[in-house]
Amino acid sequence: MADRSAPSCHLRLEWVYGYRGHQCRNNLYYTAAKEIVYFVAGVGVVYSPREHRQKFYLGHQDDIISLALHPERVLVATGQVGKEPYICVWDSYTVQTVSVLKDVHTHGIACLAFDLDGQRLVSVGLDSKNTVCVWDWRKGKLLSVAPGHTDRIFDISWDLYQPNKLVSCGVKHIKFWSLCGNSLTPKRGVFGKTGDLQTILCLACARDEVTYSGALNGDIYVWKGINLVRTIQGAHAAGIFSMNACEEGFATGGRDGCVRLWDLNFKPITVIDLRETDQGYKGLSVRSVCWRGDHILVGTQDSEIFEIVVHERNKPFLIMQGHCEGELWALAVHPTKPLAMTGSDDRSVRIWSLIDHALIARCNMEEPIRCAAVSTDGIHLALGMKDGSFTVLRVRDMTEVVHIKDRKEAIHELKYSPDGNFLAVGSNDSSVDIYGVVQRYKKVGECIGSLSFITHMDWSSDSKYLQTNDGNGKRLFYRMPSGKEVTNKEEVKVVQWASWTCVSGLEVNGIWPKYSDINDINSVDANFIGQVMVTADDYGIVKLFRYPCLRKGAKFKKYLGHSAHVTNVRWSHDHQWVVSIGGADHSVFQWKFVPDRKLKDSLHIAPQESLVDSNSDESDSDQSDVPELDSEIEQETQITYRRQVYKEDLPQLKEQCKEKRKSAASKRRERAPGNSIRLHFVHGYRGYDCRSNLFYTQTGEIVYHIAAVGVVYNRQQNTQRFYLGHDDDILCLAIHPLKDYVATGQVGRDSSIHIWDTETIKPLSVLKGYHQYGVCAVDFSADGKRLASVGIDDNHTIVLWDWKKGEKLSAVRGSKDKIFVVKINPYMPDKLITVGIKHMKFWRRAGGGLIGRKGCIGALGRTDTMMCAVYGWTEEMAFSGTSTGDVCIWRDVFLMKTVKAHDGPVFSMHALEKGFVTGGKDGVVALWDDTFERCLKTYAIKRAALAPGSKGLLLEDNPSIRAISLGHGHILVGTKNGEILEVDKSGPITLLVQGHMEGEVWGLATHPHLPICATVSDDKTLRIWDLSPSHCMLAVRKLKKGGRCCCFSPDGKALAVGLNDGSFLIVNADTLEDLVSFQHRKDVISEIRFSPGAGKYLAVASCDNFVDIYNVMSSKRVGICKGASSYITHMDWDIRGKLLQVNTGAKEQLFFEAPRGKKQTIPSLEVEKIGWASWTSVLGSCCEGIWPIIGEVTDVTASCLTSDSKVLATGDDFGFVKLFRYPAKGKFGKFKRYVAHSTHVTNVRWTYDDSLLVTVGGADTSLMLWTYEMEGHRDSRQCDSEESDLDSEEDGGYDSDVTRENEINYTIKALSTNIRPMFGIKPHLQQKEPTLDERQGVVR
Repeated sequence: MADRSAPSCHLRLEWVYGYRGHQCRNNLYYTAAKEIVYFVAGVGVVYSPREHRQKFYLGHQDDIISLALHPERVLVATGQVGKEPYICVWDSYTVQTVSVLKDVHTHGIACLAFDLDGQRLVSVGLDSKNTVCVWDWRKGKLLSVAPGHTDRIFDISWDLYQPNKLVSCGVKHIKFWSLCGNSLTPKRGVFGKTGDLQTILCLACARDEVTYSGALNGDIYVWKGINLVRTIQGAHAAGIFSMNACEEGFATGGRDGCVRLWDLNFKPITVIDLRETDQGYKGLSVRSVCWRGDHILVGTQDSEIFEIVVHERNKPFLIMQGHCEGELWALAVHPTKPLAMTGSDDRSVRIWSLIDHALIARCNMEEPIRCAAVSTDGIHLALGMKDGSFTVLRVRDMTEVVHIKDRKEAIHELKYSPDGNFLAVGSNDSSVDIYGVVQRYKKVGECIGSLSFITHMDWSSDSKYLQTNDGNGKRLFYRMPSGKEVTNKEEVKVVQWASWTCVSGLEVNGIWPKYSDINDINSVDANFIGQVMVTADDYGIVKLFRYPCLRKGAKFKKYLGHSAHVTNVRWSHDHQWVVSIGGADHSVFQWKFVPDRKLKDSLHIAPQESLVDSNSDESDSDQSDVPELDSEIEQETQITYRRQVYKEDLPQLKEQCKEKRKSAASKRRERAPGNSIRLHFVHGYRGYDCRSNLFYTQTGEIVYHIAAVGVVYNRQQNTQRFYLGHDDDILCLAIHPLKDYVATGQVGRDSSIHIWDTETIKPLSVLKGYHQYGVCAVDFSADGKRLASVGIDDNHTIVLWDWKKGEKLSAVRGSKDKIFVVKINPYMPDKLITVGIKHMKFWRRAGGGLIGRKGCIGALGRTDTMMCAVYGWTEEMAFSGTSTGDVCIWRDVFLMKTVKAHDGPVFSMHALEKGFVTGGKDGVVALWDDTFERCLKTYAIKRAALAPGSKGLLLEDNPSIRAISLGHGHILVGTKNGEILEVDKSGPITLLVQGHMEGEVWGLATHPHLPICATVSDDKTLRIWDLSPSHCMLAVRKLKKGGRCCCFSPDGKALAVGLNDGSFLIVNADTLEDLVSFQHRKDVISEIRFSPGAGKYLAVASCDNFVDIYNVMSSKRVGICKGASSYITHMDWDIRGKLLQVNTGAKEQLFFEAPRGKKQTIPSLEVEKIGWASWTSVLGSCCEGIWPIIGEVTDVTASCLTSDSKVLATGDDFGFVKLFRYPAKGKFGKFKRYVAHSTHVTNVRWTYDDSLLVTVGGADTSLMLWTYEMEGHRDSRQCDSEESDLDSEEDGGYDSDVTRENEINYTIKALSTNIRPMFGIKPHLQQKEPTLDERQGVVR
């Protein structure tokens, strides 16, 4: 049974024994329903004393350390520790989250308090500044933040009689705060002569600006305003840890074990000394008190909760106990009764009844206890101690039978044999001793095969063998009782084990993550009957696996609650319960085991919501039994959007090149050209890794994106308008419900989302600061006020925005794997869904957080990878499309049914008034009725159906559909191949927009006398484009390999294409049919050029560092140019066709004579005099100025000179297209710069008459046309151009002071990335500073 799936049964938390009294105060209250709320480990507990029942809040994922009760006493706020701690406000009645407050505190949240009307919450962090924050907790919004104090703050409270006033106290201080606007200002309390300056532990506010506070020495300090007016000395004998105000007065609790009640004027009413009561003991210390009516709750340092009824105050009632501080490791279960035994470093052993949920016996030992075992007849309890001894007690009355000490190191594990005759005792001395039970525990054997401490042991059913695990992860076997090691593995194979608690061995291989340290699973226990086992690990997680579990990285269900290490875990004798114990949180958790058959009955219980899905979770490794990911999705998940350098890094990179700038500024530089270009048309649509990014606007135009450009396309006029506010790849686009605004998200180090108007093309709002690396999905709410976005950071963070205000409302980590789509519920803008790789989650907003629930699949299968989702006609209904072609129909979070919709993944889905439309990888558009019962109509995207008005050609039938949108009587379809099609309801299909498919585009050539250009790309196509106003693709041909370069012959009849396998073709420029093809090279052909004039020769450059020259007429190779030390990047012929200029990857500029290929050396002055037929080179003195200041980081990939030799256009690795004056002599010439491409601009070419500049953008697959505008023709337009990197410093005209002020650098040095070497001597190593006298010399 090598099933790696998770077991179908599960655990439900039933009881938690314990209360966190250590290092916490004021964390125990009565709710309005007279229940008691407190916390232990990472669980909020609501205990009903009347019904003796507990409810649990499981929204935290680490230790809770603070708690506050809302004035209406139903809602509770709890704060946790951790690297990114958060506050949860939750309902004590339903134990559901109401709000999450996060992203401000670090380390932990030490105190919390609600104000009088419960609208605001104040929190104090554990960071070095002890930051104080005030929240509008319902909205999850931070109202104010201020550093609290340099030392720990122990308590904070709102003044309930004056609005906007707070008091905080802590180590040697008390502060009185006032909140005005969003600023918090403190005033320190003045101790004066009245009392000593000392640590204040707790406080309570009263009328007339009076504050009572409890001090470390047991006095109560009374403050009026900020002054100490009197002290009540000796209120307690030691520190006062807790103070609670109620209608009747005040209750205080101290380290002396007393609780005192005071009236409203702080006159003593009564004192209750808990140490003197029946349940009391020496050293009892009170950490928390709560007084309501005639009941008082008291929480102690040692994890007890007492309830005192005022008129019987000498008989406190003990309602909860747990282990005290110190690690808890020992756990054993009784063999025949529902009892669990635990022993801890607090030296106590305790017996718990799993049925009554109560402590029934307790006994204190001399030493800390590390392990426990109960004999098979249930009579003896053996305890292993930290000092190497072990003790055996009678379970009945806890009297000692024997105490034996044979070892010096701690005893970590002991077990009785199934026949009851022997006790095996394993110690940290790496040995196991065997004792005879009947012979009054006489030592009868010893096992000494281990080299490390013994961690786990199991007996065989016949008591003849023992297996052990040790700290090295070794598993050894011994014969019993002699202790002789068994080395023959065959002998062991047939052994039946009585129990399985070992962590290594074939049966438990699967409990280990694929890459894991062998020590982080502390305990295992197998339930042979139920074929499940439970494990406990160092991360506070209890997991349920199938047993046996043979293959590494098996699936499991996981349960959170313990905060730190879970040290031990055991099944009860009848397998009804699992008991787990926490090391540092020293709590005992009792889980009810729910087998599969009962699961069906419990489905109506909503799964416990939590921030970390406590119900169950999948493991980290991929399920092997899931159908393989579809190839297309596979490809997409592997795309990385990380850049080596982002455009945001430019200013910083320039800073680093400061010296160069200075030298450049002093030289006279060529000014920027007067002429300019303007983006005119873009061929392309990004479909290969995006979805649902294509819409009709209000006016019937079409909006989509390609590269870094948002495009609004008018299909009647075949014109485009552009939103150019982005500077890197746009990855997603959503349209406002009114269809007039659009949101687009881009790639970037701190990536931004732009909301812009499709009419005016102006930005309305830019949102940034929350998504790293990029934004992959956006969606507007139905009222258009909110926007949801998903990042491509490792956690795929989900953010909900109020976009008009630019305000983040809520955020949460989405998933480890990629999320494809986010959708806001149209009926309830506080709910949303996300879908992605093996991910379908339903979120609801809770203050500053979002709470997610996984889709419940039930018996209908497993979570598939979801590619798209929409909401249906009610707030409960949602639909998602899977990677296997099904549509899943969800009600609330439950999967109702699935419908087969497409062959292959369903990539896009759109909801209509009555029904749905879906599109898939199979190239079919399907219309459905409103319940997905019937498919009403399908449209197949085929070449045969293309209407005559199409702007291009379909590359293949049934292209994969990535976006669908409806409107204006048509269905708009976007394909993976970069086509946008309009499907008429009656059937004909019009192709509107088209570009290259996925893969880099490098090859570009313009026709010598027609407005036509050719492109060739890694997508294995050669395409001819019409550059006249009809803007369409005229022809396309599929190639056997991708290509990187192409060139028209001088008469325009032939077209040469260089391919990536080292071959090249010459094709007929009209029909694209082959004329000739050659292959002499193995590496990519990087550049290809016909000689000018008759086009007699063809020069073919390759990445093998050679240029081959062919005679076109005779089809023979006539010359080879050798001598380049790197791959060839650019080539140009001179006008006579006799000389070839070559650029290489090593930045060499070489010259070869044609046709033989002899290398020539030509001085740079001569080079300028030569007439070149074309100039596309990037090296040489004529284009020295085109290299940017940060030339080391980025390359100029392409250039092209206008036919009048005045303007040189360049493209670079940053996606900039620039215009320079030619010749660009001298370094760092000035330029005009244009952003539209996202990454590398791989090629630029002017058309034959210089009217257009054509550019292609590598990985962004786009082909852009720019109109060339003469000087004087410029009207001011947005985003027209940016001036060059260097502003006009040499223009002068500045007053010297102004100049100096301009040069002052205000950047904080610590923030700039390159840490410059520091000079000088550290202060403590310096010579002593001369005193004032010495410095002034002797003259007085």
